Parts: sequence; C-alpha cells; structure tokens
Amino acid sequence: MHKSFRLLFFLPSLCLFSCQSKSSDEAAQAKHKQDSLASCEKNMPSRFGGVKDTSSFASKALSHEGMVLIPAGEFAMGAGDKEGREDEYPQHQVKLSSFWMDVTEVTNASFQKFVYATGYVTTAERKPDWEEMKKQLPPGTPKPPDSVFVAASLVFYQPKRVTSLNDASQWWAWIKGADWKHPHGPKSSIKGRENYPVVHISWDDAMAYCKWSGKRLPTEAEWEFAARGGLKNEKYPWGNEDIEKGKPKANTWQGSFPVKNTDWDGYNGLAAVKLFKANGYGLYDMAGNVWEWCNDWYRPDYYAKLSGIASNPQGPADSYDPMEPTVPKRVVRGGSFMCNASYCKGYRVTSRMKTSADTGLEHTGFRCVSSN
Repeated sequence: MHKSFRLLFFLPSLCLFSCQSKSSDEAAQAKHKQDSLASCEKNMPSRFGGVKDTSSFASKALSHEGMVLIPAGEFAMGAGDKEGREDEYPQHQVKLSSFWMDVTEVTNASFQKFVYATGYVTTAERKPDWEEMKKQLPPGTPKPPDSVFVAASLVFYQPKRVTSLNDASQWWAWIKGADWKHPHGPKSSIKGRENYPVVHISWDDAMAYCKWSGKRLPTEAEWEFAARGGLKNEKYPWGNEDIEKGKPKANTWQGSFPVKNTDWDGYNGLAAVKLFKANGYGLYDMAGNVWEWCNDWYRPDYYAKLSGIASNPQGPADSYDPMEPTVPKRVVRGGSFMCNASYCKGYRVTSRMKTSADTGLEHTGFRCVSSN
C-alpha cells in the first residue's frame, strides 16, 4: 500500500509529524500565503463526514486522581536559542493561571473505559468520506481508488534504506484495520499494553474523551509551561543535557532515523508510561514516546503577532499552514519514539508541530488538563 501513498495525499503531511525538518518549500509558502479556509470549527472540513455526535455523552464527575496541580506563573515561551524552527520565534512572555494536568498520557486502559461507557467509535475505525475529503483538496483533484476508502490508519515500519527524508511514505503504511485497539494492524492488540499511551487518536477523538472525563485539552502555552517543569529557558524537560548523554531520559530514536535504531534508551517503538524520570512538576513523558494534541489551531506566524505579556493565550482564531493551505491544522507537542537529532529534535520543549484534526497515527496520543 505504501506505493500508493501519493494517491493518499489527502492524509496529513506525515513529514511534519515524523519530525518536521527545518527545510520548507519557500516558493509554495509565497504562492499560498492566504487566510485559512477554516475560520471556525463548525465549518472545518472532515475526511470522515463530521465528528461523531457527543451531545449524548454523560460526563463523569471530574476527578483529579492521576493529575498534578501546575502552579500559576509567567515564563518566556518559544525558542531562546538558534535550534528552533521559524515558527518557534519570537520568544515572548506568557502569564498563566494554575491548572491541573494528567501526569501521564492517556493510556489504553483509560481510553477503553471511555469507549465502554459511551460506545464511541474513533476516527481510524470509520471509513473516509470522499465528498468531505474533497473540501480539503485543490479543485479537480482526482478521486483515489476505492481500495483506500477503508477504516484504516498509518503505521510506522522501519525501512532498510531511504532515498530522502522529505518523503515520509518510505516509513509509513496505510493499514486497514489499524486503530487504537490494533496499533499495528488487525492482527495486533493492546493486551498486556494497558499501561501504554493510547495511539491512533485524532484531535476529535481526544476532544470526545475530554468531554466524557470533564476535562479539556491543554492550550499550547499550558503544555510548554508544564513541560518545562519550572526550569527557565532550558531546552528539555530535564534541563540542557543532551538526550543521549548520561542516563536515558526519554523514549526517542537513537542512531539514524528511520533505518537504524540502536535502542540505547531500552525501547524500540512505543513504551509504557512512567518509565523515565518525571520533570520538576511530576509529569512523565513530556518528551518522546507520543506526540500530544493541544487545543490550539496552528499558524506559523502566531507568536509574531502577539504583543506585551500574553495572559492565558488560547492560540489563533483560525488555522493556516503554508505547506497545506487548504487543510486546517491543530498543534501537537512533545515529540515521539521516532524523534532523532539526525532529522529533528521534536522532544525540545519549544518544538511545534501540526496536523489535521481528523487524523491519528501510531505515534500520536494526548493528555488532559482541568482549570479547577
């Protein structure tokens, strides 16, 4: 199926998720500089004919069990060194109220309770809708073959060689039957992996879980503040020590991505939660393991448009990604088990990535927050 990847470009820009490199198509950016086509959530196109109705969900009583209170504070958000990508500048001051945050990513066990209670069907378990899909594509885009219109998701596989790191189809496969219960395809399961982060989760899925749990997704500012763990201007949740010096500090890729992983950190692929030391706020896996959804829309120029001290910023009012101007994007943070310095450093606390809300992958999950 990976040979048909070009026909599946209605899916998100996977190179952005598998750690976006600093290079970008500047000509395309200049050509497509326009306002986002998605000005509000209700008009946001979906590959799946709309989000599953959650109005009948009975939210359970909010519990702070498994959460930690993040204190109110002010911090410098964004990159303060030369390692950041363009959308991580300028560094700016942000002031936040206190909030509660899950100490780990939402696990398979927790998500399973949600599904049992609500009957929710995730994005990956639904067949794509071509009529909805066309709304995110340039006019005249030909319809892909019917064989790709199946309930499926994107699964990572390790190639023996790659020709270019700009072509993510070399290490992703569109697998029928891959979803949160079957992370590697229909023959796989989560049995024995109850304490692993749930994956193949779209932003829509994460929002549904949040509604049921009485929580919400963190804003991008809240996520970065929490990831820093009280440290000032440090690169990582643990400080400035390089990720491959000293003891293993996060589940990432060691070696040369994507063809060789030395497994120096002890894990190849996804790992259970709480296997590495927590940061200063008691949060686990704020770097590596899985990308985590934030509530915010994505715009590369959002930081540049802020002035003064931003108080509890909620992100931009709409989305715009110059690489895919017709596809509304949400922010993801924290990196994954696929992040490596030879390709990117998505595990830096300031690293910003993005993808469409109706997309989940094998290395994408979330954690929740609460304001009270």
